[in-house]
Amino acid sequence: MCDVCDAKGTGWRGWLAMPEPPISRPLTATWTELSHQVHADMPRIASFPRPRFERLRSIPDSAANVTEMQMAVHTGTHVDSPQHFFNDAPAFEDIPLTRLLGPGVVWKIAAEPDGLITVADFEKATPSLRPGDIVALDTGWSDHIGTDRYNHHPSLDVEAAHWLVAHQAKLLACDFGTPDLAPHARKPDHAFPVHHVLLSQGVLVCEHLTGHRALAGQRVEFIFSALNIRESDGAPARVLARPIEA
Repeated sequence: MCDVCDAKGTGWRGWLAMPEPPISRPLTATWTELSHQVHADMPRIASFPRPRFERLRSIPDSAANVTEMQMAVHTGTHVDSPQHFFNDAPAFEDIPLTRLLGPGVVWKIAAEPDGLITVADFEKATPSLRPGDIVALDTGWSDHIGTDRYNHHPSLDVEAAHWLVAHQAKLLACDFGTPDLAPHARKPDHAFPVHHVLLSQGVLVCEHLTGHRALAGQRVEFIFSALNIRESDGAPARVLARPIEA
């Protein structure tokens, strides 16, 4: 069970204090795309509905092409707001922009199907984490999109989540569906302890990251360009990164 929760839907503890991000020189002007394209078959938790896209108007019958989309905000590459698990926490419009961009690290993490990512994995990862960093995990799991193996992704143990808070990580980005246990591995009383530990103090969570393998082992500058959806518990995001000087 969650060890930081008060009553269900409460427990927001405020934004974890972060230092001002340093100004770092980019090593290239080229940004790398770290997000999945938005389409009907993008990755999602199976219990969420399949996204729907419909052409409402089309040229030449209409003056312009107009497409409607319908999807859960936690589909594809997206960022969770603290309100995802805490009714008394900020929704997406209340997230400061500084929490969605800045320097960080891309860590190559060896992981097995249904395996646990631990404090030991973080402590030996390079480059080392600095206060206020964004952390992106490269486990290689995005290679398995569209296969059953993708559903057997690794997850963080709770102590690893506490470690990220203690080291003032600003955002955790995973190349799989959730840092908590995969749905098939959960007990009926599963309480999403990793999300609770992180989001209760404003450490944001991005899921379904992709395309960051070439940046593994480097310090990078991130932009998590998530939609500013009012009163939302999450938002689809276009994520960009480029290497910076160490």
